[in-house]
Amino acid sequence: MGGAVSAGEDNDDLIDNLKEAQYIRTEKVEQAFRAIDRGDYYLDGYRDSAYKDLAWKHGNIHLSAPCIYSEVMEALKLQPGLSFLNLGSGTGYLSTMVGLIIGPFGVNHGVELHKDVVEYAREKLDDFIKNSDSFDKFEFCEPVFVVGNCLEISTDSHQYDRIYCGAGVQKDHENYMKVLLKIGGILVMPIEDQLTQITRTGQCTWESKNILAVSFAPLVQQSRADGEKPDTVQLPPVTVRSLQDLSRIYIRRTLRNLANEDSQGKGTVQRVPQKRKRRRCRRRRINTYVFVGNQLIPQMVESEEEEHPEEEHKEVEEEEERDIGDIEILKQVNMLRDQIMALPLPESLKAYLLYYREK
Repeated sequence: MGGAVSAGEDNDDLIDNLKEAQYIRTEKVEQAFRAIDRGDYYLDGYRDSAYKDLAWKHGNIHLSAPCIYSEVMEALKLQPGLSFLNLGSGTGYLSTMVGLIIGPFGVNHGVELHKDVVEYAREKLDDFIKNSDSFDKFEFCEPVFVVGNCLEISTDSHQYDRIYCGAGVQKDHENYMKVLLKIGGILVMPIEDQLTQITRTGQCTWESKNILAVSFAPLVQQSRADGEKPDTVQLPPVTVRSLQDLSRIYIRRTLRNLANEDSQGKGTVQRVPQKRKRRRCRRRRINTYVFVGNQLIPQMVESEEEEHPEEEHKEVEEEEERDIGDIEILKQVNMLRDQIMALPLPESLKAYLLYYREK
């Protein structure tokens, strides 16, 4: 599923195209997408495919198309402090973006069927925390992943404010998913070839809205012999943060705010839009997909560049350089790290405040 927008040259270019096509519509979702490079979640040798609006699968590892993730992120209506459950959490790409929005006082859990994929997701999460330039610019809710079948979650599990299911849900499993949702919460899942947003308005009342026609592989039902008990999935506990962890969060928040105020006062680090060369996606020949019944049929769409080449060529010259969206990007100076390193503290405590990041 995918192909709704043209391929990008890099992550920012892809986000530009998703914005232009109105898949990304809010600033907080745009910031999360720009902070997490989709290419980092691809295996070595496959990164060239990362910025196409197409799903990707290799073995058990799977990523949905960027247009799907964009619609999901917008439909979830995320806010700081919410609890989130990702059913079929896969590589952890979506869960990591969610963690940037719900912040350190949210809850971020994921259930994934395949153990090797959970290990892969944990590796990618660790790499993001230790190496990403974006990590110090956000307050983050770290995802916690468990191995298990999404249809075998313990009946006494806690409920969540937001839930996403990344596999096709059969109609007879719809109520099973709804039970996991708090009153006032939002569930986004593909059901009967429609990406659907379900809001729980009361103890037994719901509102549903179809978002997008999609094609997802169905949830895997656990096979077992007659009389054999299923392997019940225990979701991670919701725990209160330790005083030590709370101190780190507030110290980093205070220093980040001081660094921002200092940089604005001195003008040492200015927020400037990054310039880059880019073509408008409507001028390219792109792949798109059309639903005919339950079949997803690829079609080629002619761009306006071929219909009006002289007019479009003039437009390219006038817009050779443009801003990357409306989000202003900081120059690559990590003021938070400098603030922490300047503190009169033991090196071990500085390392803790930096999440043991080496750069």
